[in-house]
Amino acid sequence: VGTLKDEQLRVAFHEANRKATNALNDYAAWLEREKLPKASMDFALGEEKFRRFLEQTELVDLPPQKILDIGMAQLKAEQEAFAEAAKKIDPNKSPIEVFKQIQTEHPAPQNLIPDVAKDLDKIRKYVSTRRLVSIPSDVRAKVKETPQYLRATSFASMDTPGPFEKRANEAYYYVTPTENDWPEKQKEEWLTAFNYYTSDVVSIHEAYPGHYVQFLCLNASPANKVEKIFGSYAFVEGWAHYCEKMMVDEGYGSSTNSTPSEDDVKRAAKYRMAQADEALLRLCRLCVSIKIHTQKMSLDEATKFFRDNCYYEEKPARLEAMRGTFDPGYLNYTLGKLEILKLRDDYKAQQGDDFSLQKFHNELLNHGMPPIRLLREIMLKDQSKWDQVL
Repeated sequence: VGTLKDEQLRVAFHEANRKATNALNDYAAWLEREKLPKASMDFALGEEKFRRFLEQTELVDLPPQKILDIGMAQLKAEQEAFAEAAKKIDPNKSPIEVFKQIQTEHPAPQNLIPDVAKDLDKIRKYVSTRRLVSIPSDVRAKVKETPQYLRATSFASMDTPGPFEKRANEAYYYVTPTENDWPEKQKEEWLTAFNYYTSDVVSIHEAYPGHYVQFLCLNASPANKVEKIFGSYAFVEGWAHYCEKMMVDEGYGSSTNSTPSEDDVKRAAKYRMAQADEALLRLCRLCVSIKIHTQKMSLDEATKFFRDNCYYEEKPARLEAMRGTFDPGYLNYTLGKLEILKLRDDYKAQQGDDFSLQKFHNELLNHGMPPIRLLREIMLKDQSKWDQVL
């Protein structure tokens, strides 16, 4: 704020900031006065509330156990894909050892932002040339360092303007860099998450063809004001997470040669491991959300589940388990992805030879951000299939 030259803007900011601060302080006081005396450590919703939560937010009316069974089966399949890819890279090491080796392949701190920006252009070009989805604008997202105030909670994120913004219409893809005063070991640990393969998968999720393309399509769509404001958690995050798998399935990171070299095979396997690693985390979230809210799973058991099934260390596993206590909806990354894959299969069967990924994706993104159950009514002619979300 101190660098603002516009005095009127500075005054307006301070006034808005004062009101926001007072409102938050009032809310904190209300929580302490009204809620804290009645609070308990019991965070679980219970099966009935959990099912109602999914039905009323995502129009998914299924027994939690059925969703859990699907999630556990998918978790096993993704673990097998992770291990199979690791064998192609080094059959003499465990999958975790192979992945840790992959994580050492990352840019130097000063090259992080330029490398992400360069690779983002490459990813965008791949989406366009392969005709995976129509990108309705040539305006690019700007890759920038995450603002200081967001760095404690953000690794990478997409910041797009609201659907009705007329002035500040820039979109930023924020990437959190290392801090200059960090020890070298801490910098190295942070940069492992930005290994070249995971970094591309995250860019696919956040920008092309993930959240940024989602935003561009929303703005270009005939959706009404209500449809542009309100969005389904499962649709928004499910689309971005679906894109990670879809892009790797469509050959991103693989060689176009009919007889790929050994290095080509290993490179493709590294991308598959990076994609599977992201999927394993989201699958664990789905399973843990259901288990802690409907099956009395404890926080310690949830932590162990993340450690055993997506191979996290104790601290990040604990943080993921704790998030599930207050964000049961974090199962929606996987739930939405699975719903989109099911809708794609059903739409492909319906369209036959007229099916293409581009047509499917364009239609999917042309109706705002509704629960995917509603998209089934829009895209599928057979009414008997509308409720078959998974």
